[in-house]
Amino acid sequence: MQIQFFGAARTVTGSKHLLTTLDGKKILLDCGFFQGRGADTDSMNRHFEFDPASIDYLILSHAHIDHSGNIPNLVKQGFKGQIICTTATTDLCKIMLTDSAHIQENDMRFINKRRMKRGEEPLKPLYSIKEVEKALRQFVSVKYNTTYQVFEGFNVKFTDSGHILGSAAVNIEYTENGATKTFCFTGDIGRYNGSILRDPQPFPQADVIVCESTYGDRLHTDNAMSEQELFNVVYNTCIEKKGKLIIPAFSLGRTQEIVFALDQMEHKKMLPHINVYVDSPLSINATNIMRAHPECFNEDILDYMKKDPNPFGFGNLIYIQDAQDSKALNELPEPCIIISASGMIEAGRIKHHIANNISDPKNTILMVGYAEPNSTGGKIRAGAKKVRVFGVEHEVKADVVIIDSYSAHGDYKEMIQYLDCQDKSKIQQVILVHGEYETQLNFKEKLLEAGFRHITIPAQKDIIEL
Repeated sequence: MQIQFFGAARTVTGSKHLLTTLDGKKILLDCGFFQGRGADTDSMNRHFEFDPASIDYLILSHAHIDHSGNIPNLVKQGFKGQIICTTATTDLCKIMLTDSAHIQENDMRFINKRRMKRGEEPLKPLYSIKEVEKALRQFVSVKYNTTYQVFEGFNVKFTDSGHILGSAAVNIEYTENGATKTFCFTGDIGRYNGSILRDPQPFPQADVIVCESTYGDRLHTDNAMSEQELFNVVYNTCIEKKGKLIIPAFSLGRTQEIVFALDQMEHKKMLPHINVYVDSPLSINATNIMRAHPECFNEDILDYMKKDPNPFGFGNLIYIQDAQDSKALNELPEPCIIISASGMIEAGRIKHHIANNISDPKNTILMVGYAEPNSTGGKIRAGAKKVRVFGVEHEVKADVVIIDSYSAHGDYKEMIQYLDCQDKSKIQQVILVHGEYETQLNFKEKLLEAGFRHITIPAQKDIIEL
């Protein structure tokens, strides 16, 4: 069997890895959006570097858009096979892919107004709701730790990677030329001792591991410090400066982490008397799905729910659905907290909140997770003095604060801890994906120090024989 890399190769987004067996079966691991690549992003997502109709199966590690977002486009261009993932991932993709189609339609409407003024041809969205509905009919849900036969001689088992609800390492056992081999695609590796989800679970011994490396060159601050850091930012912005705290956060995972942290502050009577707005219909739907999957929760939050049955709701928390209510937030004179998607500020309502608030020094932009360096969020994290939103340049006068302890990605110690369930002497290859190249080079050195060997960092379209 061989593997070829069509995304998340020496970069973070666009996860797509194509397995081809000796007898020609093609299995795609993930089918995500590239994000934050400027003018090239649309073209990179619109056109695949392989024939979608030639793919026999798709195995999906989790529902984040950089792993799942291009599935409807794959189906639109001819893919007819099963899409295999965990039960919670199926539930999440129903809302996330639908939301992605809506965002594309709205953003394309805005973009095409400007294109037409310049005399340029209008663009069409990558896919519509109709294509999302067609793709969802191809989903097959598999429970954690259950062996599923994809076809004869090729089995998959999902183990919990602790990254987001439903996230999984993809463990494959396959037989070729009479020999049985094992392969693991880690997907994204989560954190230990998180506030909501279970820790990443050990996975079966593998001959080959394809491993993410997003934070392969850094350590997160202690989770226990994150509540105090968040309180400090809230107090400084909303009480001392009397401004707005804008938090770009992915609708799934990060938003619920922040809301739960604020819920705990409210429960301890630490939270100032200000309104907190979650301005993302997708976040609301994702939160409802999280409530429906307590089997993925850790013991700490389950214990907390015995005294507070709704850890994602409190008195001053307001969930915003209607677009007009979202626009009205920009006219609010009083201090408040606005949590909105997306975390990279590449799509959705957060772009409007950034455009309306980033040039006011009373306000604060709080970054709570990874953002691709070329994305708007990545530029803000890096200290840019000006950013462009909807084609208009805005000066960055608001304070910018970064709290990486809310990241859903493990740091290099946590990723090595996750891999330590393996007998290193039995691993034939470790292949690093889903990381910036310099970060991956640093992580490779960390892995070598930890006793791992035969580590490869493929570039886009590279092929590796397994």
